[in-house]
Amino acid sequence: MRLFVALDIDNVIRERIAQFREEMRARAPGVRWVGPETLHITLQFLGETAKVEEIKTALANIKGPPVGLNFRGIGFFPSPQRARVFWIGIEADEHLQPLVDSTGNALAPLGFKREQQEFHPHLTLARAGSGRPYSRPGDRPAPGLQLVRAKLESRPQPEFGTMTAHEFILYQSTLSPSGSRYTKLAHYPLG
Repeated sequence: MRLFVALDIDNVIRERIAQFREEMRARAPGVRWVGPETLHITLQFLGETAKVEEIKTALANIKGPPVGLNFRGIGFFPSPQRARVFWIGIEADEHLQPLVDSTGNALAPLGFKREQQEFHPHLTLARAGSGRPYSRPGDRPAPGLQLVRAKLESRPQPEFGTMTAHEFILYQSTLSPSGSRYTKLAHYPLG
């Protein structure tokens, strides 16, 4: 199974993001847009594994307070001028990083490596070209994302709302030609 651990998003915020996505989508031909139903905040990607029960047990031992999240602003990876990924920003309270660390620490004994880069929460809305967030020789900016960037330059940063995550979730990701489909395998309360 292909698995990851994540926070889900409140439906009200998901709907606001979906409306914004549709407005931007009309301006960006040739860009692969993420379905609003799949939006989540990844705490740790696990990849293909058969250790489902061990993972569930390890995650059940994680304790922590609920996490406050504010969804606001947009950005581009690797940079606005060479955009290949379009994202929405997330400002989190002081409880998110300890949850990310606890998740990594709980899963490390099972052989899952923690992300080495500093955690910067965001929601990916669209990808173009390779879809890689980091530059490689030969990568070119995506014209569709440049049109989105030009449209948004004259607007104030969008606000999508705030929420409190009261649980984190173990997801299964099933790949298909029409995009990834996510199934919630287990819920873990915070608080």
